[in-house]
Amino acid sequence: MIILGINAYHADSSAAIFKDGQMIAATEEERFRRVKHWAGFPSMAIAFCLKEAGVSLEEVDHIAIGRDPKAKFLRKLLFFASRPFETVQHAIERFSNQQKVASLEQEFAKHFGISATALKQKIHQVEHHRSHLASAFFASPFEEAAVLSIDGSGDFSTTMLAVGSGNQLEVLESIDFPHSLGIFYTAFTQLLGFPHYGDEYKVMGLAPYGEPTYVDQLRDVVQLIPNGLFRL
Repeated sequence: MIILGINAYHADSSAAIFKDGQMIAATEEERFRRVKHWAGFPSMAIAFCLKEAGVSLEEVDHIAIGRDPKAKFLRKLLFFASRPFETVQHAIERFSNQQKVASLEQEFAKHFGISATALKQKIHQVEHHRSHLASAFFASPFEEAAVLSIDGSGDFSTTMLAVGSGNQLEVLESIDFPHSLGIFYTAFTQLLGFPHYGDEYKVMGLAPYGEPTYVDQLRDVVQLIPNGLFRL
């Protein structure tokens, strides 16, 4: 079985290909386009992975993208409805992005000359954080493990906890936007004078040289709650 996984229309667009459960190749689109954090359709990364695997797109059995516009749809709707003036521009951008995700077969057809109709049934939209969990657990040597995914936001979740066993993942808890450690870390990075997306690693590198002077103040911002999760 050949599986192609992609990250598209999101920062650091990329592709990876597996044959019978073994990863053959993985790469980011920015390596080919020379644009840092490129966020479009990863056509060149896909072409590279197919070439490395020695297969055509027609031979791929399944295509997975780590986005599912239908995930937590009601929660998204309620959130935007409760803040119409604050979120209207964001909602428009999200809708445009989701339309692209929903019509991936058209992008494949344009770049690879394959029938969009034939390809549509091969495409699977996988919730963002479930994709993170899967990439961590299924590539690990463990038969069972606790699995944790934390980032800025994806499909309205910012954190997801699960238990992996065999070829299954059971999601135990998730935290929804806007309670996000990833966005908090980005905001703090910008507060310290690093303006660009992706500069967070610089703050991580500098952290060991500092002192925990503002720990108490930060605990007022990132609050732990009794079930072991957090809120901002």
